[in-house]
Amino acid sequence: MKKLMLTLIATSLAIGMEAQDGETTAVVLRAGDATMTIDPAKGGKILSLKYQGHEVISQLRWPESFGSTFWTSPQKEWNWPPVPEFDKQPYHILQQPTSDSQQLVISSPVSERLGLSVGKDISADATSGAFVVTYSIKNEGQEARRVAPWEITRVPNGDGIIFFAAADSIWPGGLLNFEMDNGIAWYQTDEAPQNRKVNADGGGWVAYCTDSVLMVKQFEDLNPGQPAPGEAEVQVYVNRGKTFIEIESQGAYTLLQPGESLRWTVRWLVMGGNKNLSHEKLMEQVSGVLRRE
Repeated sequence: MKKLMLTLIATSLAIGMEAQDGETTAVVLRAGDATMTIDPAKGGKILSLKYQGHEVISQLRWPESFGSTFWTSPQKEWNWPPVPEFDKQPYHILQQPTSDSQQLVISSPVSERLGLSVGKDISADATSGAFVVTYSIKNEGQEARRVAPWEITRVPNGDGIIFFAAADSIWPGGLLNFEMDNGIAWYQTDEAPQNRKVNADGGGWVAYCTDSVLMVKQFEDLNPGQPAPGEAEVQVYVNRGKTFIEIESQGAYTLLQPGESLRWTVRWLVMGGNKNLSHEKLMEQVSGVLRRE
């Protein structure tokens, strides 16, 4: 494996995101042939994930169409648009990445509406080549609150495949054309004139494969009843037209007393991929990189 490197992205290469003092805040983590770009000034979003120069994440520019973000669940507590303190406002930088620490730690402002704050601890794992993203939610209020973590990663609606373990049915049925094969749900991306979203009791991982890149995300496998009310461990949202798709995962719905926090980790692995491989071959590739606890 190539030596793990961390570099601050140069101003000329930044994605147009600057802090108020004019300094670029976008940070690049590098693991072998993979790079992840995070910008604390843009809601702490992961703006880019590349493997050998091939981009995985949506680069569209209108709001709520690009990058990978983090929300609190259930959505019914804030409806729409996303909570600005978590999704768009600048995050505080608590730890800058260096050649020694190889870690970026940031935190959001406190949401006045929810009384919660969000933290993101992002690092590159030199041993496995994974990017390890640990989210935290802290109850900053005076009353106990139930909340769940929720990661939303937007990918282009191109010619790709999304697949994950589906322990039970996918609901609502009929919105997306899933092929079930030995407990794995396979969705060949398509387009329609309306927005569509489905939910599933997953198996602790979700994968997305194109002609050149395979991305695998691993997280806690929830039991039925652990997700927030009306939510699910794995969700797929397809925006209308040939625009973008959201690959979503959620953690357990947790009671937080005042001052308490929860932590939830998602391991991102990205490597060369070929969506034309058989289901069996793709699952061999995924199984080979999933961490067995």
